[in-house]
Amino acid sequence: MRNEKLIQALGNCINHCNYCADACLDEDNVEMMVDCIRIDRVCAEACAALNQILATSYKDVQGLVDYCKKVCRACAEECEKHDSQHCKDCARACRECEKACESFARAA
Repeated sequence: MRNEKLIQALGNCINHCNYCADACLDEDNVEMMVDCIRIDRVCAEACAALNQILATSYKDVQGLVDYCKKVCRACAEECEKHDSQHCKDCARACRECEKACESFARAA
């Protein structure tokens, strides 16, 4: 199944983004984490939408794949600014998802 690798990367990204956003709320200086929390939430929602749509046989998904790639890149860039392990893990998951989106686009 062509979608399987992307669906797996999306699920991993969703989980890491949700965990990171929640963990950011426990940081000592939560005000510094506002942008991280916000992009984590957006990334998780965009990836969840694509994940659900890929589970159907609907074919016109390239626009959403491109958006997910863009938001995953932005989320990784934000998380990479922080030293917390949850941010590092989230950035890695976002980079993997960004690559999976790119691979999906090339295979289309």
